[in-house]
Amino acid sequence: MVKKVSISSGIPFRRILRILVLAILIGIGVLLYMLSHPAENTVDSLPSSGYVEYEKAVVTQILSDSCTPDPVSEDHDRGVQKTTVEVLTGQYKGKVLLADCTVGPIYGSAVSVGDRVSLAISTYSGGEIRAAVYEYDRSTAIFGIVALFLILTVLIGGKVGAKSLLGLALTVVALIWILIPLLLQGWPTVPTTLLVCSLLTCTCFVILGGMDRKTLCAILGTLAGIVLATLFGMAAQHFLRIDGYRQEYAEALLQLRQTGESAIGISGLVIAGVVISALGAVMDVAMSIASAMQELSAVGSSLTAGQLFRSGMNIGRDMVGTMTNTLILAIIGSGLTMIVYIYSLNLPVHEFMTSAFLSLEVISGVASSVGVILAVPLTAAISALAFGYKPHSGK
Repeated sequence: MVKKVSISSGIPFRRILRILVLAILIGIGVLLYMLSHPAENTVDSLPSSGYVEYEKAVVTQILSDSCTPDPVSEDHDRGVQKTTVEVLTGQYKGKVLLADCTVGPIYGSAVSVGDRVSLAISTYSGGEIRAAVYEYDRSTAIFGIVALFLILTVLIGGKVGAKSLLGLALTVVALIWILIPLLLQGWPTVPTTLLVCSLLTCTCFVILGGMDRKTLCAILGTLAGIVLATLFGMAAQHFLRIDGYRQEYAEALLQLRQTGESAIGISGLVIAGVVISALGAVMDVAMSIASAMQELSAVGSSLTAGQLFRSGMNIGRDMVGTMTNTLILAIIGSGLTMIVYIYSLNLPVHEFMTSAFLSLEVISGVASSVGVILAVPLTAAISALAFGYKPHSGK
């Protein structure tokens, strides 16, 4: 007797398809990583003149302290501490060095015996060594905060939370070790950002939801939303006559272009920022609508595509307000220091309205929100077509 294998549920096929799709997506990511890190023939050697290393150290003694309370700042000191530190890493590990610690409200903080610090060590060709306390060593605290976040995500989110962390890790890797190196090599800014973000979208959704109609609808809705946000941002940038050269640190990037150290396209960095900032919110909206419409289709099997679309729009409208508020508030929060400073200047309304700062913030906030808003009808329409189709069963 031959045992029949049922494939009606489609589970084995979907699992295989999921693995194949992930393998393809990861393969594309590896290829982009290789392109972003071309092999170079480099020889490790120390420069003939002075060079600086940043190593971990612990403060062993405070030799003198001229710090006094700063009358202008809030509970901050200003002055110089002369210390001895024991180097914990690098070629000078185990050595005790003299190190100055410059203290101020903006740069530098007072240290105490036993504090772990980041030490800037300058070595000169004649063998002279000079050390200065650069900052507190915050690495241990950062790892602890991140570990707490990971634990809470897994405890509360369970298996889905663990999958989301995998997607988050891939996102960080793709943006820092693939996108930025490609941009520094001179790849076109906006198309490259769209390519990497599209790859991230597909990979994260396949990891979270597998390969089914819901995932496909969420992917298509997300890609459509970020593409339209990009087009809207480019149009706004054109009419406002502003680009990435008016952003903070643009001058430093321009110097890299002038010295030949980088060929980065600075003009498109505003729109690249729009794509990245909008991606998470658009993914959230698209997946929520696609998931809700899948459930509606399963519960109400007689619902037509039109009825599903109207239900999806009703669900999406409730998300639009909160998501757009989230984006705008996130942008305001990140630039709050600058906003407070500009407000304190009591600028005339016309001067403020024509400022580069306001134009850049309008492009970032509005274009990102447009991506979220347009993702609602697009995902609803795609999901309605996907779940509203009911094949007729002949009798």
